Amino acid sequence: MANKIAIAGLASILVVACVVAATVSITKMSSSDSSSGGGASSNSDISTSSKSVKAMCQPTDYKEACEKSLASAKNTTDPKELIKVAFESTITDIKNAIKNTDLIKEAAKDPRTKEALQTCEGLLDVSIDDLRRSFDKVGSFDINKIKDYTDDLKTWISASITYQETCLDAFSNTSGETGEKMKKLLKTAGELTSNGLAMITSFGDMLTNSHIPDINRRLLTTDNDYSSFVESGSRRLLQVSNIKPNVVVAQDGSGQYKTINEALKVVPPKNTQTFVILIKTGEYKENVDIPRGVTNVVFLGEGPTKTKITSNKNFVDGTATFHSAIVAVNGDGFIAMDIGFENTAGAVKHQAVALRVSADKTVFYNCNINGYQDTLYTHSYRQFYKDCTITGTIDFIFGDASAVFQNCKMIVRKPGDNQACMVTAQGRKDHRGVGAIVLQNCEIRAEPAFTSTQPPIKAYLGRPWKEYSRTIIMQTYIDSFIDPEGWAPWNGNFALNTLFYAEYQNKGPGANTDRRVKWGGYKRNISPQEAEKYVPGYFIDQDNWIKKTGISY
Repeated sequence: MANKIAIAGLASILVVACVVAATVSITKMSSSDSSSGGGASSNSDISTSSKSVKAMCQPTDYKEACEKSLASAKNTTDPKELIKVAFESTITDIKNAIKNTDLIKEAAKDPRTKEALQTCEGLLDVSIDDLRRSFDKVGSFDINKIKDYTDDLKTWISASITYQETCLDAFSNTSGETGEKMKKLLKTAGELTSNGLAMITSFGDMLTNSHIPDINRRLLTTDNDYSSFVESGSRRLLQVSNIKPNVVVAQDGSGQYKTINEALKVVPPKNTQTFVILIKTGEYKENVDIPRGVTNVVFLGEGPTKTKITSNKNFVDGTATFHSAIVAVNGDGFIAMDIGFENTAGAVKHQAVALRVSADKTVFYNCNINGYQDTLYTHSYRQFYKDCTITGTIDFIFGDASAVFQNCKMIVRKPGDNQACMVTAQGRKDHRGVGAIVLQNCEIRAEPAFTSTQPPIKAYLGRPWKEYSRTIIMQTYIDSFIDPEGWAPWNGNFALNTLFYAEYQNKGPGANTDRRVKWGGYKRNISPQEAEKYVPGYFIDQDNWIKKTGISY
């Protein structure tokens, strides 16, 4: 565990170091056009390097940690030297933090704490992996693909922050001081990761505002048009059903496999080609995990009410929320079509996830995602949901992914006694993080069992799970059962001024914003220019990465 925390801190600062080096290079390249000639003196190089480190630390929230980690690198622009300094300073900080701690021994005293520690260990592995691929991305910097470059980096570093935070969340229902000790251990890694995100954000802004040829032209020609995307997108997605499956799963024995888990075992490791698994009609009572290295998999069902994956894992019976998902998607490039995901645990079992998505560039089309509390865990990365139906009670769409829902139905179900319902609970931890829940052209309705209950049950559009929670609801039908205030607090005044909740051109009896909450972070009707930032073509660069899957859509 100590090694993983140390590596997390190291990887974070390696990204920082490479960004500093790249920025120095860009600065020199930009200034060379206006130079009158002659090589810069060594003193000038030292000055440039020192100023670059200072400049890169300036936008960070943890300047002391930033400058301390790069303190002895002020007189060099050599990336190798920066990496060496980063390694030494980070390892020293982490060693000091963990010197007298024995988390494993303490965790063994309580089963839930032990499980939380094991969960945390796995999450830190993924956090490190995201930082490593961010580091690799920095090494392959291409000035002509700056938007793709910065989008990937911000997504992966944001995800690294999310994984670290999810690690800490695992201890929320445990006894003892293990959770607090873990929080202290991750403090340095968290600060350095946040600094890396701040620097990447500043780096992208700097290039966008520069006069380097073609960058601004590339950004301005990005396809942001919502209507053209919707018109062409549905037709192209429907064509996926014409693809010949690689394997067929059928309970009646007419396919190669009878279970989904068996079929997943034959997907080539680190698969680069689309691998289609046709899942025929049936109720598949199994827990499915698509591992992180199992990529570009397509689950193709025969209809969301005909092909269903169901189970009943839940918190009350001893399973942590993160592991309660009936289907957990960890492999990038995953697509699901015409299929249902259902957690049948019921309202009395509290947190019970039907689908958790912890994978980048995922698509869900014409899917049913059914449960009660915590139905859909949009955990991290970029996700797109179209023509889907999601049902639930409390926080039934939650997480910190950049998740866009188009033409989807959110159906509120009857909760347990004395409970109110929340459609969303977005969990952005860092104010520069890319995560948000975006509902566009959707419908927010309730099942008859909810609306017929007396006295009426309270229901809200969402509440802030984390400090910088961000949710945008636009061009969506909102039924009358939603409370006129629209949004609910999580706990007292927590996050009310730091969240970003916005509405735009919504309709229906529950869409009137006159009596909405008066929080500092709530925007009752954003401008068209602001709303445009959250359409798929811009917010998750939808057209670009779906085309790269090789599937017509």
